[in-house]
Amino acid sequence: MPQPDHLDPSAYAADGGPIGALLIHGLTGSAAETRPLGEYLAARGLTVRCPLLPGHGTGPEDLLRVRWQDWVAEAETALGALQERCRAVFVGGLSLGSLLTLWLGAKRPEIKGLIVMSPAVKLQNPLLPLTPIMRHLLKYNPLGAIGDDDLVDPEGRNRVWCYDRLPLNAVAETYRLQQQVRRTLAAVRQPILIFQGRHDAQIAPDAAQIVYRGVGSTDRTLVWLEHSGHNILVDGERETIWERCYTWLMERL
Repeated sequence: MPQPDHLDPSAYAADGGPIGALLIHGLTGSAAETRPLGEYLAARGLTVRCPLLPGHGTGPEDLLRVRWQDWVAEAETALGALQERCRAVFVGGLSLGSLLTLWLGAKRPEIKGLIVMSPAVKLQNPLLPLTPIMRHLLKYNPLGAIGDDDLVDPEGRNRVWCYDRLPLNAVAETYRLQQQVRRTLAAVRQPILIFQGRHDAQIAPDAAQIVYRGVGSTDRTLVWLEHSGHNILVDGERETIWERCYTWLMERL
């Protein structure tokens, strides 16, 4: 998996106006994947935070002891900082970040709206429920890291900074968070914008539909991306996503 020198995996922040956007990256990824959307929104006057989740942006060994509660705590801290300076805050996330987005939405009704990208509420890998046990036998996934073979745009790999090994502990913790989120979907009542790529090889084909049907929101929009894989923030339709997100945010204000 790539770690191009021209990409910065660290957290990104931009201070703008009274509208805030919290953008959360995916498992084994980094803020390098949320930064372009963050920069797009910041250029249009928003205050943006793209945090780096614990265990990410360094080396895969740092994910061996992380718990899902650590990711939640980082997301809540970033949200609180935004809320201190903004009158309205939106939250968006990709994959693992989508689970954290839904978690925050269920627990924090004051959030103005949610953007859920490649929702990891249901994965294609049938072995996922076994990972809480498997992590005690193996440190890393013997089949390798999370693949990017489903990217439709071949240049998308040059826009990814992520680990080349997949710690099973991190997968198990993602599974535990997934179960928590699925039980609280109905508590999500904010406006919600959901994206899923038609070529996504990581999440289940009906993952976006599960979120769409499961949330309690009356204002809900599902967007299918016909030419994108799992990491839609680096694939060929990323600029369409940026524009759609900004327009949607402004309409909800």
